[in-house]
Order: sequence, then C-alpha cells, then structure tokens
Amino acid sequence: MRAKVIYNPMAGRFPSLPLVERAADVFRGAGWDISIVKTTRDDQIAEQCQDALENHLDVVLIAGGDGSLNRAAGALMGSETALGVLPAGTANVWAQEIGLPVLNWTNWSALERSADKLLGGGIKEVDVGLCNSTPYLLWAGLGLDAFVVHHLEPRNRWEKQFAEIQYAANVAWLARRWEGMNIEIWVDDDYISGTYLLALVTNVALYAGGIATVSPGARIDDGKMDLWLFSGDTLGEAVQHIWALLSGKHIDSNHVFGVQCQQIKIKSEADLYLQVDGEPLASDKEISISIQPRALKVLIPQQRSSRLFSEDNG
Repeated sequence: MRAKVIYNPMAGRFPSLPLVERAADVFRGAGWDISIVKTTRDDQIAEQCQDALENHLDVVLIAGGDGSLNRAAGALMGSETALGVLPAGTANVWAQEIGLPVLNWTNWSALERSADKLLGGGIKEVDVGLCNSTPYLLWAGLGLDAFVVHHLEPRNRWEKQFAEIQYAANVAWLARRWEGMNIEIWVDDDYISGTYLLALVTNVALYAGGIATVSPGARIDDGKMDLWLFSGDTLGEAVQHIWALLSGKHIDSNHVFGVQCQQIKIKSEADLYLQVDGEPLASDKEISISIQPRALKVLIPQQRSSRLFSEDNG
C-alpha cells in the first residue's frame, strides 16, 4: 500500500510527532510505502490530499483530530483514495466511533495501537453530509452548540488540556445569553416550525466530544442522516436538555424531536450559528443539508466498538 500521513502539529493536547513517526513505522513494518508531511495551515490539508490523488496513493492518514479529518474528507470524497486516522486530536470522536484508542496523557502508545488495528481492518464506504455545500463526516449543528464553538475556537494547546471542563463551563455560561432559534424546517416532504435551542444533523452516534450518545441507531453507510430538534429558549430548558443527552433520556423526551431523513432546508429571519465536525462555519439565514451516500472510502479496524454499518444491524 502507498500512503502518506498528514500531521497537524497544532492538533491535540501536546506535540505528537515522535509518536506519529512510531505509528508510521508500524505500517512500514507491514510493507507499506508511507511518508509523513507536516502541515502548518488548514488549507494545506486539502492541498496534500490533492497531491495524494494526483499520485494515486491508496490511503491518506490524518494524524490529528476531527477538524483535520473534516478537511481531508472534503478533499477525498468521490475518489479511490481511502481516509484513515491516527487519533492525535482533542476529542477524536470519529476515532472513538470506529473503536480506535485515542492519544492522551495515560495512553502514549495509542497511535501505534491504532496503526496496528487499522492494518487488521479494511476499507469501507461511508456517507458524507453537506451543509451549505461544506462536507461533514460527523455532524452539522445549528444553535447553542454552534454558538459555543464560535466562541471557543480556535483554542491554544493549554486550553485543550481541560477541553471537556472548558466546553461544559462555556455551555453553561453561554446558555444564559442564548434565546433559541425561531426556524422553519423542511424535512424531506414534511414541514416543521418552532423555537429551538439546538438543531443537530448527525451521521454518527456520539456527540459532545464523545461523552454523549445522541443517535444510537445511526449508521454511517445507510444514505440517511438523523435530525434532532431540542425545543425551548431558556437556560433552564438548556440544562434539562444537557442532562437528558448525557443520560440518554432525550430519546423519550416530549421536548425533543428526532427523525431520519435525506434532505433538510432551514430558514430563519436571523443569521444562524453553524458548526460542522466541531469547526465554526459562516452564519446564514438559509441552510441546506443533504447526505451523499457512500461518498468516501475510509480505513476501518476489524473489531469495532459499536454498530456502525448497515450490515451490523443483525
């Protein structure tokens, strides 16, 4: 196999280049022809992916987090080059979804172990979402979570040491200023309107850095996405939704609406805060979200931590 590792030195809680090099050696030990490229700007990830396509590489591995994966997925979708991850980011939700160990202060061998697990796996095709033409691999969010993301990102490395605590604190603080969204929504052939704290369109089960399971029935190759609407406009309602999400009780809540779909259009009289895969996106009054079935090839370990694919339903 011919591959490259795109290493983002700004991703994650600490510099990880020596660990990335050791992970690359695991692939080399299996006979892979693999190189490491360091990026210093976000747009270089797409440039390096384009270079991989032009040179007909089999795999591009991202040594970084979900934001770096997002940029690579947009560049590789529709091609024969597969995307893999060496989870060196902050939250690493995609890596958690597919059952890879993530790099942290107590797991220094995570990248080597991830490389070994990926070598024992294979290549599968997964869906990619589009939010106002911007690709996403995990989710697109409107409302409170996007409001928080816009105020948090970008973060320096010191702030990432306490990412979970910082995120929770910012949600609690910023929710005091959030008054909800008055929106109209067209979901496939249905129409919905109301006031919502959060609208989340997801292709995966996990959310909020992986600490919550928002959509346990999600499959990443079924050509569908899950829309979740959390109603309300007050701090108290936001706190109730956060608790329900963390405990999994949002699924049965009368104040939460969930549905599978393929096309979504959202309109508002005010600009809507947006985020895709935890990265801020330009605000807009009209949002169009769709799913591109099995548009991206990904490297997946053989043993997975959850039901991810349609074939896993049995």
